[in-house]
Amino acid sequence: MNAGILIFVQSWKLWMQFGGITTLSLGLLVFLFYNLWIATISDYKSKYDFINLHEINYFMISGYLIVIAGWFFLNSLFSDNVKVEMGIFIARLLGTLIFASIFMVVIYNFLKIYYPAIIEKKLHRLRYRTRKSPKTGKPMKLLSEEEEDVYLSEGMQAEEEVFSIDYDVWIDEETGYTKIEKYDGHLHIENCSSCNFQTMKVVKEEIISSPTVDGKGKLMKYYECDYCGNKERKIFSVGKIRVSHKYEKSTE
Repeated sequence: MNAGILIFVQSWKLWMQFGGITTLSLGLLVFLFYNLWIATISDYKSKYDFINLHEINYFMISGYLIVIAGWFFLNSLFSDNVKVEMGIFIARLLGTLIFASIFMVVIYNFLKIYYPAIIEKKLHRLRYRTRKSPKTGKPMKLLSEEEEDVYLSEGMQAEEEVFSIDYDVWIDEETGYTKIEKYDGHLHIENCSSCNFQTMKVVKEEIISSPTVDGKGKLMKYYECDYCGNKERKIFSVGKIRVSHKYEKSTE
């Protein structure tokens, strides 16, 4: 191996190793940072919101960085005693690039198609984990749909009727302290009838006929699959407008 090629190989190996160590460290740091941040959030609702908004994005960034690190390390595997031919060098470079791209696609598809179902279970556990009253430190009671209406304004009840917002009401039965938590009514993922993945989400809602005190209304929901693009429409019944008396409450 002549001096020029030797210098090139040694410099290339050094830069590839540096790039691999840097991107691997960043990938692991992103993953650790996210999990440490989650660990510092004590409020279940705040943790629910953070996971719902950020977990997939953080994991995707971390996964991509680790794949890039693998590409760097693979391209640093040159022997100083082997003659390097430009054709082999380019073929190896492109081959590892293709493999890296495939792994990135695998990560993307896993996080966008399969992982949402895992997150849904995690969010479900957080949403219904028993809250403790800041007044007494004792477990609070989650009210049923019928019981919670006393603590919701007419506007809040209307939001629930059209499925745009869902409210949970927790109450400390000893002191009467209540905590109202607000959730997006159409975050939940459904199974797509076309590709059979759990990637079907509501993208639009439309009131076909408004509910009244005397009769129910109708709501049209428009669905679209994040994976295959399949579109569906479903009609839901909206309950009659309820008139209820409100009592004094303490909310957070």
